[in-house]
This record gives sequence, structure tokens and C-alpha cells, in this order.
Amino acid sequence: MKYSILTTEPSADYELIDSGEGKKLERYGRYVLSRPDPGALWKKNLTEEEWKKADAEFIRMGEKGEWRGKKNLPTSWPITFGRLKLLIKLSSFKHTGLFPEQEPNWAWMEELIAKRSARGEPFGKVLNLFAYTGSFSVYAAAGGASEVVTVDLSKTYLNWAGRNMQLNGFSKESTYKFIHGDVLQYLKTLPTDYFDLIIMDPPTFSNSKRMEDFLDIQRDHVELINDCIAVLKPRGVLYFSTNFRRFVLGIEGIKADSVKDITKVTTPFDFEGKLFRWCFRIIK
Repeated sequence: MKYSILTTEPSADYELIDSGEGKKLERYGRYVLSRPDPGALWKKNLTEEEWKKADAEFIRMGEKGEWRGKKNLPTSWPITFGRLKLLIKLSSFKHTGLFPEQEPNWAWMEELIAKRSARGEPFGKVLNLFAYTGSFSVYAAAGGASEVVTVDLSKTYLNWAGRNMQLNGFSKESTYKFIHGDVLQYLKTLPTDYFDLIIMDPPTFSNSKRMEDFLDIQRDHVELINDCIAVLKPRGVLYFSTNFRRFVLGIEGIKADSVKDITKVTTPFDFEGKLFRWCFRIIK
């Protein structure tokens, strides 16, 4: 497969206005938000006066925090990102439900499914693990996937993913399925050789009470990857990414035909040096 340098596509409803000094200033639709970004270690370009014009700012308080801003700011609203609709919400963990730097990867997956389908190659069963708000699932459905399974341990995020699918007209329950569960345990219940494409973007660490064990991605990634490979069809593709900066891939333990580091070619040009994420394409 040929890769090219990726850039985030311009969107009328999203704009990274400025970043630096541990923060970023973004526009989601008609609303401008200021929130923490520990990776933004450089100087801001805009003045403090410009930053203060934001409709809301996230204030961290311990492990969580709160949004403070104008009284007329809604708690959620839809935006059009690329050509699809996604729901923005102001969560107590600073997140908005959108990771715009992933847009080139969503588009790549949608194109991959569409091209293989056009060639008459079955490539329709997609599994989205640690799915968060389900953006990958939306793009898979838009590409023409015959089945999309979305898995997350959080009911809040799983319901959010369902709303995102519905916003784009993907509501057929037999085709678009949502699983509330522990990915580590769920993978071991699946039949072998079933999925064509798996997306796995796990947290670095998780010790949720709803899990049978805690997740440490450096410790557990080889087992997770091999469990994914087992449920992939021959020549199926696993897209695995992690934002753990000190991550080291245990390639010697991975039972795959091909493992390729695609971090550089899947990092948008406008995020180079500002995005800390490893990305691998693994073929069974």
C-alpha cells in the first residue's frame, strides 16, 4: 500500500486557532473553546486578550474539572467535520468527543473499505475497540462496511457513539452493533477469522472497577494484538495506535505476516512535532 504525507482537511466547523503554554484554542462550529494541552510546550501566537474571548475555558480541579464560560453555551451540539456529522460535548475531563488529528486516518479507512468493495473484494466487517465516541465507526459505515461493531467500557461514550452514528443515518441494529464491555475479555469470546479490519486505540493505562484486570498498554499490547489477529480474516488489517510516549513494540511476540510503523505517514503535516502518538499497520 502506498502512503503519502497527510494533512487535516479544512472544515467549516472546526479550527485550531492557536496553541501553546499548555493550552489550545479551538473553534467547534460557532463556539470557541480553551482547554489544557500538556503537549503544547511552545509560546502562544495570540495575545491573552484574544484567548479571553473564548466562549468557554476548561478549568482543571484535581483529576477532573469544569467548563466556565458564557451562559448561553449549550452542553452539546453537532458539527460537520469533513463530510460527516459528529456530536460535540463538554465533558468533565476536558474532552469534546473529537480528535481532529485522526481525520486523515478516518478518511484512509473509509477509502480502503470503499476501494476494496468496488473491486469486489469482501472487506466489510469492522471492529472498533476502545471506541470512545465512535468516529472510526462512523467513517467505516460511510465507506460501506457491511457490519460495524463498536466496543467500549463506558456506557457514556458508547451512547455518544450511537448518537454519532444516528446523526449520519446509520441506525440499522443488525448492521451497526454496540458492545458495552471489557475489550480484554471480549476479544477472547469472538470467533476466529471473522473481521476484515480492526481499529484499536487503547488508553495507556486503565484500572476501571468494571474490568477484571487493569490495563497497562506496554505490558499488555502483545496479547491484545495477537487476540485481534486471531479474529481477523487472512490478510485482514489491524490499525493499532497508542499515545504512550515511551512505548516499545514487542514485535518479536506478534504473530502477524506484516508489521509496519506508519507513525510518520499518518501524522498530519500540521501536527508534526505537536502530536505524540505511535501508529502501526499489522496484517495477518
